[in-house]
This record gives sequence, structure tokens and C-alpha cells, in this order.
Amino acid sequence: MTIDPHIVEWLSLTTRWIHFIVGVAWIGASFYFNWLEGHLERDGEKPPGVAGDIWSVHGGGFYHAMKYELAPPKLPETLHWFKWEAYSTWLSGVTLMIFVYYLNPSVYMVDPAVRDMPGYAAVLIGVGSMVLGWVVYDRLCKSALAKNPLVLSAVGYVLLIALTWGLTQLLSGRAAFIHVGAVLGTIMVANVAHVIIPNQRKLVAALSAGEAPDPALGKQGLLRSRHNNYITLPVLFLMISNHYPSSFSHQHSWLILAALVLIGVGVRHYFNLRHKGKPGIWMLIVAAAGMAAVAWFSMPPRAELTQSAEVSDDIAFSIVQQHCVSCHASAPTDAVFTSAPSGMVLESLDDMRRYAAQIRARAVDTHSMPLGNTTAMTPEERATLGAWIAALGNP
Repeated sequence: MTIDPHIVEWLSLTTRWIHFIVGVAWIGASFYFNWLEGHLERDGEKPPGVAGDIWSVHGGGFYHAMKYELAPPKLPETLHWFKWEAYSTWLSGVTLMIFVYYLNPSVYMVDPAVRDMPGYAAVLIGVGSMVLGWVVYDRLCKSALAKNPLVLSAVGYVLLIALTWGLTQLLSGRAAFIHVGAVLGTIMVANVAHVIIPNQRKLVAALSAGEAPDPALGKQGLLRSRHNNYITLPVLFLMISNHYPSSFSHQHSWLILAALVLIGVGVRHYFNLRHKGKPGIWMLIVAAAGMAAVAWFSMPPRAELTQSAEVSDDIAFSIVQQHCVSCHASAPTDAVFTSAPSGMVLESLDDMRRYAAQIRARAVDTHSMPLGNTTAMTPEERATLGAWIAALGNP
């Protein structure tokens, strides 16, 4: 069954908007509670059983929050749980992936230059990576490694990079990156659904029954919560990575992602320490230097733009007409798009000159266009197009 591209586009837009909204709610709540934990006043006289409290002002109102060492003497009738933000983020994210990737796997997931395969095989690899990622991670957290959180994190990082490398050998760079993000997102929400919330329910049940709660439950929840805290920023990068082909289309994209994950973790650690009154501004300086190094490392070679013979307008125009205009037109004929991606219409030489820099970045330098190279643009055609662009003055 073929769904009208216009309907798919609006389903995708609506789902992406929902995904963004609930994602902001989830991550915002996470950031707030980490800030709250780091700013609690723990000194001075406190009511019995209170570990710390904080006064704050927002929106013209004053708030007084307290954290108990274990629980209040009597649980309130209404207890607010933070879970649906996580569940809604994952559900909307998977739905969006279905609309964008799984309904058009030959365009967004399969790159013949990487590995030619049927679209359904690419979908199975993507879904399988999410399932496998959670199973392996969960087993690690239940193993003896959990007694040494640093070693556990190091092993998890190495396995994540191994997964990234494997996906980049099978799927398009765009699909590989988004599925690494999906794996991390699945781990985060599964931590909430299968460990953090169930353990909290057991603690509440024990307290309600007047029993002493099992301290192991709190330790397990804390470990998973800490992992979610540090995974957040890498996941946010992966959510936007599909807009930046210099990261996912690079020959060594897995190394780029390995570096960006460390940078994200480092920035999150800076905020965690800052909330505790231990600012380490040097971490942000190192992160900025790391981003500059990754940008330099990912820079595509430009020599091909100046080493080819002069190319006529007619030849360059014919290449774009053959490989680009089915999508980049005022009325696209491609079945996936109802309007030109990014608003780029390439129906004339003037259009090509206007967007020459973008054409070079996507079709010549990173080879990220055409999507999935469904029109089979050859390396020779890319070099020819690059030479024509170079003659314009290297825009």
C-alpha cells in the first residue's frame, strides 16, 4: 500500500513536533532534578528525616522543596511520578522513525556504496540493533561490573562504538547515526520503565506496609538514573545529526561519533559538578577544543575541485537535471517529497549558481546527496560537478 507523500509529510511533521515537545519535558525534568539535587541546603537545622531543602522563586511565586533521607513518616495521598515524559518521547521517536526511515528504507537507510541490500533487511537491522542494545546493556548492569561503575561505563562505551562501526558498515551514515541514537534512547526509557519506576514502586510499597525497603533497589535505580543523565547530550546530538552530513557521511564517521559522545558526556559532567558548587570551566574549554578538532578531522578533501578540466554549463546542468531535479523542483516528481528539500529548487543555471556551495557540500564533498544515491550518481559526475563549481570561484 502506498501512502500519499503529502499525508506522510504531515504525519511526520506532527510526530516530530510531538517528539520535540515531550522530549523537552523529559530532558527538562531530568535537568531540573539534577540541579535541585546539587543545590539542596544540607546544613543547619532540618525537620526529622529531611536530608536537605531549597527555597526558590519563579514566575512571581515562592517555592520550598525538601528531600527526605528515605521517605516522609507518612506518604501523601497524591504522589507525582515522572515517567510519561520518557514513554511519550520514545513512542513518538519510534513513530517518527517509521514515517521517515522505515516507510522509505531504500532512500534513507540503504546506501549501495556502503552495502546494497533490500529495504526490509535494513529495517530489520535497525530494529534488531535497538533490541540487542538494550539486552546487552541490561545484562552488563546486572553483572559483576555493576560494582565498579567506571569500568562498567568504559565497557559500555567501547561496545557502543563497536555497534556504531558495525552499523556504518551496513546502513547509510544517516541511518546508522539515527539508530545509534535510537539504541541509547531505548536504553534510557527502558531504564525508566523496567528498573527506576518499578524499584520506586517497591520502595513505596514497603514504606506503606511499614517495612524496611531493600537498599539494593535504590542503588540499582541510582545506577540507571546516572547512566541516563550522561547519555542525554549524546542522544540530543544524534537527534539532529541527520542535518549535518559532514559527520555521518565521513569515511570514519564512527570515530567522529566516538569523539562527540565523549564531548557530550564531558559537558554533562561539567554541569553535574557545577550544580554541586564545583565548577570546572576547563571541561568546557576542552570540549570546545574537541569540537574544533572533530570539525578539522571531518573536513572533506577539496583538491578535486581544482584538478579537473573546465566543464561547460550544459554538462553541469545535465548532471543536476538527471540526479537532483526529481526532488529539487518546484513540483518534485520523486515519490517521497511534495516540496523541494530545504527549499532548494535547481531547475535553472541561475538556481545552480545560487546554491553552488550547498551542492558542493552535499553532492561533491560528502556524497550525501542524492539520498541513498537512488539515481546512481557516479564519482566521475561528482568530480565534474565539482570542477564546474570551482570555476565559479569556489563558493
